[in-house]
Amino acid sequence: RTFNDFDPCWLPNGRVAFVSERCGGYLRCGRVCTTYTLHDMAADGSDIKRLSYHETHEWQPSVSNDGKILYTRWDYIDRWSSAAHLPWITTPDGRDPREIHGNFVDRMKRPDMEVDVRAIPGSHKFIATATGHHSQTVGTLVMIDPRMEDGEQMKMVKRITPDVGFPENQVFVNGACPGDYGEAWPLNEDYYLCVYDHDAKIPANYPLDADYGIYLVDSFGNRELLYRDPEISSHNPIPLRPRPMPPVIPDGSIRVAKGEEAEATVGLIDVYNSSQTMPEDTKITALRVYQVLPLSVASFHTRHSIGLQIPGTNSVNIARAVLGTVPVEEDGSAFFTVPANKELFFQALDENGMAVQTMRSGTHFMPGENTTCQGCHEPQSSAGTVGKSGEPLAMRREPSRLKEDVDGTNPFSYPRLVQPVLDRNCVECHEENKDTAPSLDSEVVRVPGNGWMSVPTAYYASYMSLAPAFGTWYYSSDFSISGYQEFVWQGKDVISPVGQVGAKASKLYPLLKDGHYDVELSDEDMHRIIVWLDSYSPFYGVYEPEGGQAQLRGEVAYPTLE
Repeated sequence: RTFNDFDPCWLPNGRVAFVSERCGGYLRCGRVCTTYTLHDMAADGSDIKRLSYHETHEWQPSVSNDGKILYTRWDYIDRWSSAAHLPWITTPDGRDPREIHGNFVDRMKRPDMEVDVRAIPGSHKFIATATGHHSQTVGTLVMIDPRMEDGEQMKMVKRITPDVGFPENQVFVNGACPGDYGEAWPLNEDYYLCVYDHDAKIPANYPLDADYGIYLVDSFGNRELLYRDPEISSHNPIPLRPRPMPPVIPDGSIRVAKGEEAEATVGLIDVYNSSQTMPEDTKITALRVYQVLPLSVASFHTRHSIGLQIPGTNSVNIARAVLGTVPVEEDGSAFFTVPANKELFFQALDENGMAVQTMRSGTHFMPGENTTCQGCHEPQSSAGTVGKSGEPLAMRREPSRLKEDVDGTNPFSYPRLVQPVLDRNCVECHEENKDTAPSLDSEVVRVPGNGWMSVPTAYYASYMSLAPAFGTWYYSSDFSISGYQEFVWQGKDVISPVGQVGAKASKLYPLLKDGHYDVELSDEDMHRIIVWLDSYSPFYGVYEPEGGQAQLRGEVAYPTLE
């Protein structure tokens, strides 16, 4: 088998970082496009190592002045697909991947994408090109100052070429913008080499008549043409001059054979350390750990939806698995192990096992990695704090092991998780009153597609009675793409609102909690409903048509790609 390997970049340790399709999988928003993520290799092309287990695209690695890898990641968990294509940074062995800024900023306040991120010589700042979700890698030049407080308000970003708007989001408002900048290479904080086409229009989808020349641009509003070929566009100007070698960061992970299971150890200092205010009297008692399953079928050729497009109406929603839960101590700390080499995200749970906050971003850990989180969406610039008791309570013991959840959560399966609850408690009465009560049985119903990336899908009758009317919906009651777009433009598809996610934002949980006729669910049955709602009410836990058919029959089916 062959793979596309591209965007190479020398690392201070003598290895080469690059982007590769070797991870497998496909993008989730249509077409047939394989996923590519961060890898590295020895200088002679041997010893290829996967550095990222992200489930969708990454681009253009470069090296920061402190020896880390800068790159662009397309990051969207349970949100709109054009939500974030922004700069990330990681160690050369793939540890501690984190966004630099803006991952949860309202779309109208930021560019859709920032690419060609490069460190400025002699500075802690970066230069990048702000472009669109569907554009080429051209747009307007921006400077990023990671030492400024982010606050999810784009304070870190300064536009260098304000004569060009942010492609797509600002273009849709103001019309086409003249001129396209891109591929900037900084000489210092004030001067940059780049390419520019004075006749380009944005969005620049496949500009066959483009005429990019090489320019010197400064931060004072000037640009000077250095070279233009009359026959073909010029790209990627690089100054040939010596540069200081960034430091070599030692590996903090271990190497394991391909396919060999491995773990990482994670500490959480204080789950209540957050940029958002927790609801009064909220007590977090556990973390739920999900695995994000990469799309194993080209999204344009999917044969069933994972479920109703509750998290986002413009892409294939993620298949997920609940790996388990770990306890949170009285002081908000946690200390636990997780599987390495898998994309994960977390939910903070209250004493009833209900999600109070959920991540809309994925992360991963390398084998043998030891890492610590300060809080739950805490301000990026905040330093770690330790309470009056000194060392966090969780750190005084051995790390917790994941406690597996009930059948039907790994792999996720509505027929095994939710339908048994309905069969035990609901079906008989609803059948006796079928003239007025919705069907809650397992009759297979075929539902036509409803918009982009929503394909005709077979569900149970109970699913179609519950998910549309009683699930977790944040946007228009008609579930339309236009309704959701309005929701996105209002800036609500960003960080999850504390206390307003999953079961807490649904109509079904309060209905069952307050009492529905004489129905009294057992603790386990209520838990099953809560987990389903906290997971945005999916039906399937696999993308493959064969696995989907097996799950529809109530059988266990496992994903072919993890």
